[in-house]
Amino acid sequence: MEQMMRNFFLFLGDNKKLTKLAKKYGLSLGASRFVAGATLEGSLEALHKLNEKGFSVTLDHLGEFVDNEKEANEMADHCIEAIEAIDRHNLDSQLSLKITSMGLDISRELCMKNMRRILDTAKKHDVFVTIDMEDHSRCGVTLDVFKELKKEYDNIGTVIQAYLYRTIDDLNELDEYHPRLRIVKGAYKEPEEVAFPNKKDVDQNFKNLIQIHLLRGNFTSIATHDDEIIRFTKELVKKHNIPKDQFEFQMLYGIRPERQEEIIKEGYNMRIYVPYGDDWYGYNMRRLAERPANVAFVLKGVLKK
Repeated sequence: MEQMMRNFFLFLGDNKKLTKLAKKYGLSLGASRFVAGATLEGSLEALHKLNEKGFSVTLDHLGEFVDNEKEANEMADHCIEAIEAIDRHNLDSQLSLKITSMGLDISRELCMKNMRRILDTAKKHDVFVTIDMEDHSRCGVTLDVFKELKKEYDNIGTVIQAYLYRTIDDLNELDEYHPRLRIVKGAYKEPEEVAFPNKKDVDQNFKNLIQIHLLRGNFTSIATHDDEIIRFTKELVKKHNIPKDQFEFQMLYGIRPERQEEIIKEGYNMRIYVPYGDDWYGYNMRRLAERPANVAFVLKGVLKK
């Protein structure tokens, strides 16, 4: 039943017509639980509160299905605006973005132009930028873009997904760049030809990736809400005397806030991934797919309307 619900929400999240409809009607239907605000200005209060509680954050302007140059340039402008706001408000924040929103599906030249605009601004303001990973069909090109930009910029990282068979090879190829990586399970509906179909195999691969990357001395962001993965990481760093400034846990805004605070109190670094913007639909559907228990929160939000 859980897998059926996951597939259902992933199917909804890939629907372009529903995405446009949801964007039109704003942050309703419980999305505000997972999205800080429809605008950057409207999200600042949430960001300040998280920093005051001891959390670092990663700010992400949401965007799905960018299919023209004007829209891609506007998305890049939003990222630059966010970087400047991080500096202006003295926020403990990084920036995350998807390269499809920078125009990758239109042309690589457009994407790289926008990425360099963003990274130049980020370098000026000492803000770190992470390239998010998307579905498997874009994995290779995403890593190629990262490698090219990493040769020019130090303030850039990317994401690898534990559910893909290819990821262990990708990790080995990336090692020469000494990359700062966010390791995640993966949130897209993928065929069994490219991804582990069983949770236990994904979890084991997740642990392997964490161990390899940390033991190589690289900074590692462990993005998970899974207590078993968190426990594994704590035991690993203790066993190998890995300093706490070499890794951090990451969780999503609005999911398990009590657990987030517990981890901070235990003395670990915790970064909250905070999305904002009116193009929230696809992101929200993937959150529901990851953790069907979140459906209850959304239904509660609907009933309050």
